[in-house]
Amino acid sequence: MEDRSREIFGNRMKSSVYRKAVRSKQKYAKKFGDDTNVIYPVRIRENAHIGKELGVLDVLLEAGKNADAGNAQPTSDFDRNKGLIVGNIRMGFGHYRISMAIASAAHAMGYTPYWMDLNSYKQTTCTKVISAQNDLYSLGSRLSGKSRLFNKFVWEPINYEGFRKLSYNAADQKNAELMAPVFGQVPKDIPVVATHVWPAQAAIHAGMKHVINVIPDNWPMALHLAEGSLHTVQTHYAYQGYRILNGMQGKAVLKPMGAEDLLYVGHYVDHELVSNIEVDCEARKRRKQEGKPMRFLLTIGGAGAQKEIFASIIHFLLPSIREKRAALYVNVGDYKNVWTELLRDLPEMRQYAVEHFDRWQDTKAFAEDALTGDVTGIHGFYHANIFEAVYCTNLLMRSCDVLVTKPSELSFYPVPKLFIKRVGGHEQWGAIHSAEIGDGTLECQDVPHTLQMIKIFMEDREFLADMCDNIVKNKAAGIYDGAYEVVKRAVEI
Repeated sequence: MEDRSREIFGNRMKSSVYRKAVRSKQKYAKKFGDDTNVIYPVRIRENAHIGKELGVLDVLLEAGKNADAGNAQPTSDFDRNKGLIVGNIRMGFGHYRISMAIASAAHAMGYTPYWMDLNSYKQTTCTKVISAQNDLYSLGSRLSGKSRLFNKFVWEPINYEGFRKLSYNAADQKNAELMAPVFGQVPKDIPVVATHVWPAQAAIHAGMKHVINVIPDNWPMALHLAEGSLHTVQTHYAYQGYRILNGMQGKAVLKPMGAEDLLYVGHYVDHELVSNIEVDCEARKRRKQEGKPMRFLLTIGGAGAQKEIFASIIHFLLPSIREKRAALYVNVGDYKNVWTELLRDLPEMRQYAVEHFDRWQDTKAFAEDALTGDVTGIHGFYHANIFEAVYCTNLLMRSCDVLVTKPSELSFYPVPKLFIKRVGGHEQWGAIHSAEIGDGTLECQDVPHTLQMIKIFMEDREFLADMCDNIVKNKAAGIYDGAYEVVKRAVEI
């Protein structure tokens, strides 16, 4: 296993940075164990929730057994000609959603996506390390929404500058050595498309030969580096920032990434959304012209943050919902308590609310009917299963008029977007990019500005239509083809 913490793209780390990285790995190994010499047999099965829609097959790991790794044989169940692994973790909803975009594109192109969620193998050191860090990140996200001081002095600096440093990547690379065993019984020549840096790093440490590291954000951070993989980005801004490792060691001019290590591909978007852009945008413009209720999709992320902002939006829209000038989709993901708290805080919304709870077929039927039918009132969506919780937003996106979201992974989706306040400084660059290409608003950093933008969407005759026209133009320019391009490069290599 090559040591990737001493030097990152030719940039030598200080001895103190390297020693800190080693101590980080030792800390996790002491707490969760080191299963480097454990064999985890692999089993393949169809994903019960998005298997039929996206062709996804789950990669499951059986109970581990201590053995000489040299005696183990990788599973032969993978399609070695048409298969690719989508390596991911659940950290919020964003990385799962990008994984679904890659799987959707692969399925549409005739390939088989194998789903490896490194945060689901509870018997492994890998999952224990990821879960511990995920819990901290979720806590930080929630606290940032509740405390301005915490957000200003802790969360924003960590997300904006802390994760940006090469020293952070050095520690991550050491920790990822503990994650490599999950790939032990996977054929080394099958392509791995990782939608979080840890699966990419783990795959490289495990000796996987063809790894693509799908970078989600528009703000270049060393957090996302997995040397040895091909890094893909969604914007030209990100490409330039990553190429020179901009600001990743203070003001130092660093040795750049090689051209062979980095590729601009465009936005990672599901085939189902990209292929229907023209018809969906035309439907939005037609509903606006005919005076139909404007449909706002409110999606609450995996950390469950920002409920208070959504409560203010719903309260503001209630008169328009009563007058059938607006309608709401509210997806609380797998956070049923958020819906309960919204009803408690806004009891008047009960009379307009229809609950689509844990009935996946009902959710799919509603999303399909809404493409051509009328929608009124408030429709709440909750699904305990993570796949359904995330993919519900994708299904509803096609028939909504405006997606209301923080500027995270959804910044890059081809639907008119209203951006509420970010969670972490890195997210602001998603809103900036979206506003520049004309498919989303500026980031509304407080409730009054958010409500002002909602009013503009509802009252201005051209605001929504302009975004729809820009989305169609962006599609023609290939801006939303990132998922297809990632799959093409994965099977080429």
